[in-house]
Amino acid sequence: MSEEGKPGLLGQIKDRLIRSKEKTAAEGRHITGSPDRGHERRLPPGQHLVEKWPVLDLGIQPEVPLDEWRLVVDGAVEAPLTLTFERFMALPQSHFVSDIHCVTTWSRYDNRWDGVSSRSILEMVKPKPEARHVIFHSYDGYTTNITLEAFAAPDVIIAHSWEGERLTREHGGPVRMVVPQWYFWKSAKWVRRIEFSAVDRPGFWELRGYHNEGDPWTEQRYG
Repeated sequence: MSEEGKPGLLGQIKDRLIRSKEKTAAEGRHITGSPDRGHERRLPPGQHLVEKWPVLDLGIQPEVPLDEWRLVVDGAVEAPLTLTFERFMALPQSHFVSDIHCVTTWSRYDNRWDGVSSRSILEMVKPKPEARHVIFHSYDGYTTNITLEAFAAPDVIIAHSWEGERLTREHGGPVRMVVPQWYFWKSAKWVRRIEFSAVDRPGFWELRGYHNEGDPWTEQRYG
């Protein structure tokens, strides 16, 4: 807060962004009403292609030194763990190519990711029978939720690199989630915790008018 008791510039930017997106959700903008449930086209309805990768965040881009970064995986699991970056990089590495579909209507094809697959994490922590949901927690305070089934999809990766280079800070480095089957707000940046849960807990945007799942092919933009 400033001396006058008003939010600082960063807070003003963040609040303005949130209000704008809440209004977009309330008005149901960008929905075409022409779902492509069969994935007959590569580009989901209402999307347009871009070549560059736009930067979107809440007005905060946390800087997390590699020697301080930790990834906690806990909750309804048999074997919770905490990974340093060194230990994370020592895990079996996966390499996926997937498309990005952002709820703000842009899509980018053929993104090359390097990191640790969600299935490797599942093998390590062994979710308990009651685990049904996964909540991602980020270093900027952001949260988002997906089902355990979505987390276990074969193309989900906890990525440290994009196009052969380490993820930059603005794109979620050191490590971010990549959940290709959902709109990209589900792919949390700056991830610090993966929590398995028996109950669903909607995250930051889900509580502000966005859909609880986010399938781009059926235009699940807003709840």
